[in-house]
Amino acid sequence: MANQALNGKRVVVLGGTSGFGLATAKASALAGAEVIIGSRSKANIEKALQELPKGVQGASIDVSDEASLKSYFEGLGALDHLVYTAGDGIANDLSTTAAARKVLEVRFWGAYMASKAAFPHIRPGGSITLTTGIVGARPWKGWSVVGAGAGALEALTRGLALEMAPIRVNAVCAGVVKTALWSSMSDAEREAFYADSGKKLPVGRVGEVEDVAQTYLYLMQSGFTTGQIVVIDGGALIA
Repeated sequence: MANQALNGKRVVVLGGTSGFGLATAKASALAGAEVIIGSRSKANIEKALQELPKGVQGASIDVSDEASLKSYFEGLGALDHLVYTAGDGIANDLSTTAAARKVLEVRFWGAYMASKAAFPHIRPGGSITLTTGIVGARPWKGWSVVGAGAGALEALTRGLALEMAPIRVNAVCAGVVKTALWSSMSDAEREAFYADSGKKLPVGRVGEVEDVAQTYLYLMQSGFTTGQIVVIDGGALIA
């Protein structure tokens, strides 16, 4: 992306302390945006701010609390772009209803509530970019609820693009990327997983968070793109 491509724009990244969110916050700041990262954990915010360019701000926000989200955006005032990358880790055992509900709480309902809360304050020409994964189109055994949530998020994206027009609403749909999502594995298991997954992809490797961050930047800048699910998966869906 061109340097300073987001100059003067205000970007809020919910889930901006790690993974896709942290990389997108950094890329947005380097492109000239005023960036605010949001997370439940003040400690994670402080840690992330040490890695981000000077001037990036942090805000303690619980995306599972609708009243808190509404209050935050009302206090913040006008913004240009909302990027939603928040998502708790996925439990190894998703067989219980409680575990299944927890997956959807942040990844789907949090995205819905954050979009609704931010929408009235987004300036003309602005956007909302949500996050999903290819598991919605290519399910994994044991991850049926994760895939269902991904499919629901895609439908939500298209619906909100109509309801919130002319504000643009899109989603980034990622394949296997090196993030904390896989932190429950041992180091050896994780590296073997990355190597095995990468061999199966046309590009020959799994993704890096910087790869995905460029997709969020594209969607913030592309004024003729809305209601779209942009896949960045190294070719997994065609492999």
